[in-house]
Amino acid sequence: MTGIIWAVASGLLLSLQNLFNANVDRKAGMWTTTTLVLGMGFAAALLLGLAAEGAALFQLAGMEPWFAFSGLIGIGVVTCMVQGVKRLGPTFAVSLALCSQLAFAMLWDSMGWLGLERVPLEPTRLAGVLLLAAGIVVFKLGGRGRSKERVLPAAAEAGQDIA
Repeated sequence: MTGIIWAVASGLLLSLQNLFNANVDRKAGMWTTTTLVLGMGFAAALLLGLAAEGAALFQLAGMEPWFAFSGLIGIGVVTCMVQGVKRLGPTFAVSLALCSQLAFAMLWDSMGWLGLERVPLEPTRLAGVLLLAAGIVVFKLGGRGRSKERVLPAAAEAGQDIA
C-alpha cells in the first residue's frame, strides 16, 4: 500500500511540475526552465540528503559508475515534457509520456536490461499497455473539435508552432 501512495504522489507532483514548467518556459524559455528545475532540485536534494543521511549520502559503493549520469537524462526529461506540453497541452502530453514510459519499462523488464531482474513478457501486460494506448487514442479523438488556440492560448498568442 505504501508503494501505491508513493506512486500516486509522484503522479500528482509530476503533473504539477509539468504545469509550472510550461509557465516558466512561456516567460523565460526552455533552457532557463531546465536550469531552474534541475538546479533547484539539485540544491534541495543535496540539503535534504545531507540532513537525512549526512556523509553517507556520498557512499555509492557497488553502484555502476555510469548510473550516476542519470541527471543528464533529467535534462532530456524536462526539455521533452516542456516542449510536449507546449505543443500538445498537458493532458495529452502526459498521457503519451505515461504510455511510452510504461511500454519502455515493460521492454526493459522483459529483456532484463540495465541490471533489472528479467520479468517474462506476458500477454496480459502487453494488453494493458495496448489498452492504455487505445485510451489515449479515444481521448484524442474525443477532442477533435477543439482548436489548438483553446488548448494552448499562450503559445498561439506568441505565434509559436504548436503542432
